[in-house]
This record gives sequence, structure tokens and C-alpha cells, in this order.
Amino acid sequence: MQSGIGSTKKWVLEYIIDESTSINPLMGWESSSNTLSELKLFFDSKDQAIDYANKNKIEFIIIENNKRSFVKKTYTDNFLK
Repeated sequence: MQSGIGSTKKWVLEYIIDESTSINPLMGWESSSNTLSELKLFFDSKDQAIDYANKNKIEFIIIENNKRSFVKKTYTDNFLK
């Protein structure tokens, strides 16, 4: 199985909620009354995400992605000892 990197060049703004979750007594799932915990906004660039956060007075932390390293190999390399 291969994991592609298509459509992964987006910046995400998600709310960090300090509120604890509770267990739903009917289903046993974790639930929260704060709907912001479910919200994720995607942006094409870091500047767009920062502008949106500044305009809406949202405190933010920028977390940069780690660079992925690729090892190019052929299909037959899977069977070499």
C-alpha cells in the first residue's frame, strides 16, 4: 500500500478547546457541548490562515510540517535479502 501526498499542501486552523469531554450515557461515546471542537478550516497558504485568524481575533500557534524523506526503490527491492 502506498500513501500519497496529493492534497496535503493545505494549512489547517483548528480550535484548541480546554473543555473536557464527557461520556455519552446512551452510546458510550465521548461528547462535548462545544461545537468549535469539531471545526477545521483549510487554507491554501499560511498567509491566508494568519490573516483569517488576525481578522477574527483568534490566538494561534504555527506548527510547521516536518520534511518527508523518500527512499526511491523498485518493486524488486521488496524481495531482496
